[in-house]
Amino acid sequence: MRWFVRGDIDGFFGLALDNLVQVLLLVGLCGGVLGFPAELIYGRMLPAIAISLVVGNVFYAWQAKRLAARTGRTDICALPYGINTVSLIAHVFLVMLPVKLLAKDAGMSDAEAAMEAWKAGLVACLGSGLIEFFGSFIAQTIRRITPRAALLSTLAGIAIGLVSMGFVFRTFAHPEVGIITLGIILLTYFGGVRFKGGLPGGFVAIAVGTAIAWALGIAPNAAADVSPPRWLPPVLVLDDLWAAVNAGYFVKYLAIILPMGLFNLLGSLQNIESAEAAGDSYPTAPSLAVNGLGTILAAAFGSPFPTTIYIGHPGWKGLGARAGYSILNAVFFAAVCLTGVLGVIHYVIPIDAGMAIVLYIGIVIAAQAFQAVPKAHAPAVVVGLLPGLAAWGTLLTMQALRAAGYGTPEKPISPDLLKAFWAQDNWIDGAFALNEGFILTSMILSAVTVCIIERDFRRGSAWATSAAAFSAVGLMHSYSWTPAGPAMALGKGAWGWVIGYLAVAILLFAAPWITEPGADHETGEASKGSLPQS
Repeated sequence: MRWFVRGDIDGFFGLALDNLVQVLLLVGLCGGVLGFPAELIYGRMLPAIAISLVVGNVFYAWQAKRLAARTGRTDICALPYGINTVSLIAHVFLVMLPVKLLAKDAGMSDAEAAMEAWKAGLVACLGSGLIEFFGSFIAQTIRRITPRAALLSTLAGIAIGLVSMGFVFRTFAHPEVGIITLGIILLTYFGGVRFKGGLPGGFVAIAVGTAIAWALGIAPNAAADVSPPRWLPPVLVLDDLWAAVNAGYFVKYLAIILPMGLFNLLGSLQNIESAEAAGDSYPTAPSLAVNGLGTILAAAFGSPFPTTIYIGHPGWKGLGARAGYSILNAVFFAAVCLTGVLGVIHYVIPIDAGMAIVLYIGIVIAAQAFQAVPKAHAPAVVVGLLPGLAAWGTLLTMQALRAAGYGTPEKPISPDLLKAFWAQDNWIDGAFALNEGFILTSMILSAVTVCIIERDFRRGSAWATSAAAFSAVGLMHSYSWTPAGPAMALGKGAWGWVIGYLAVAILLFAAPWITEPGADHETGEASKGSLPQS
């Protein structure tokens, strides 16, 4: 397999854009919400992001080449790699923003409070990386005992809600750009065709979208930093990191660090499973260990944001991407993050021009969850989608509340608001409960459903018992109220859910004695796990 093939160009456009969206998002949140100075963002955080992305992308490209050499195949696609969207949001709003608000309440200036928030983010990133790294040694066991539907449906829920829906809204908010570029992507990626001259669909979509956006006044981005490019070398910030650890931030925010680290570990594990379902079988331990190493390096050089094995491998593989697209992604982000060119890119290319590529990836991942599992397990995939959709709904709700001015010490997001939601027949507290530890909830509910479909009731009982255990220690469904909104409360048992899951565990354990095969099973008219007929 060659290092570079034509499909790597399309793959690069998609992966680079997806990563670029996350980088532009974090620049906007760190500058606008947290008040980080430009020198901190461009002089410390972005060079650190470059280090973490280069290390991971180069390794996964080498790993793909090695797998191709070992198998003799030429269609191996490297694992995609980038910044974790969910952790990005969590670290901003659940770690760094509360630290900044508390620092200001303690009398610090805006600049001092921003630096404290940054240090807390570094600790959260380091903790996440350590969990990812050491968790890599037990992840294969988790992968072996977990049904494929449970792994892939969790990804599908994230792909639909947290990856795709925001861009769906934006597509129809700016239809002159969004619908046209979506049409180009659907034509070339799903239709299996190319434009004359061999132009990649991703390139055409971005070029056409950018031209239309500028013509209609959607671009330029007035918020973009267009300061002149300059060399911005990475700098170790171990002193700041150690000071933050000594300040107790690791222990104080363990309730966020632990679930986010587990989220990244399990999410990366699911993406490895997704790659295997697409035909590329990568070893679990080294793949996850390098992912954790990338996150640790990010923290050591000044980035508060973890990296992850990215969602979307089947999509990139379907585009013809192999190993080269990962190398191109590394080179691109080294260039834009170490030279300050990111601000210029933010100014010239609007997100609207390339968001259809991200939508495509979300569609492919959601489709794979149904295509790569036994047909009878389709209901388990649907069950596994629900917590991810709840997490997206919660994110949407919190954004709406913040847009209305809530989420500050003067106007906190408090339990008093629940009555207003209930009056609209909106049981938002259920969404808050599903949101906390939703990746575990999704996996377990889907796994329980698979076991029920397969009539493996004892194994299903074990999965339900694990849900009760996670709920008892606060890794699922448990939250407390902060001025910024509900936050996971590690160590605080979600006892209502514990009781519910234990009841299901007992029910399934007793099922062989208290149930009997249905009529269709006895007569053989329907196979195990088949859907009821209307």
